[in-house]
Amino acid sequence: MFFEFEADFVEALRCIPMQVRLKLDTCGIKLKLQDWNHFNQAERQSLVEEPCLTEAEIIDYREKLNQVLIQQTGKPGTDLAVDENPPWMDAATVPESVSAKAQELGVTISLAQWASLQPLQRFALIKLSRSSHENKNFIPALQEFKVIQ
Repeated sequence: MFFEFEADFVEALRCIPMQVRLKLDTCGIKLKLQDWNHFNQAERQSLVEEPCLTEAEIIDYREKLNQVLIQQTGKPGTDLAVDENPPWMDAATVPESVSAKAQELGVTISLAQWASLQPLQRFALIKLSRSSHENKNFIPALQEFKVIQ
C-alpha cells in the first residue's frame, strides 16, 4: 500500500516509501537514499512486497536486505536500534512530535483520531513530523487519513 502523498515519487520507487521505512525500523537497518538508489527496480519492488511482521519474517527481511546491500554497495546496512514498543503501535498516545507539528500548522489531532489510524499511518505521521524530515507531506497525509478536511 502506498499513500497518495507519496504518488509523485513512488511509482518509479525513486524514494523509499513509508511501508519500506517501517520495515527498516522493524528489522533494525538504516538505509540511506543513496544506497536505495543503487538497487534495481526488481530489488526495490521485492523490498516493498516482502512481509516483515512476524519474528521469522523480520529476520528474513533483514537478511535479504543485507544481501542486496552487499551485492549493490559492497557493505551491509548500518544497524538501527529497534524500539520494542514503537510509538506507532501505541494508539493511546499521540507522540509529542506529531502534536507539536500539528499545532505549528494550526491543526489538532485528537486521541480518538490517532487511535483510529492504522499503525502504518501513525508511523508516517511520526516520520513526517520530525524536524529532520521534509515536512511538506504532513498536511496532505492528515487529509488523506481523514484527520482533517
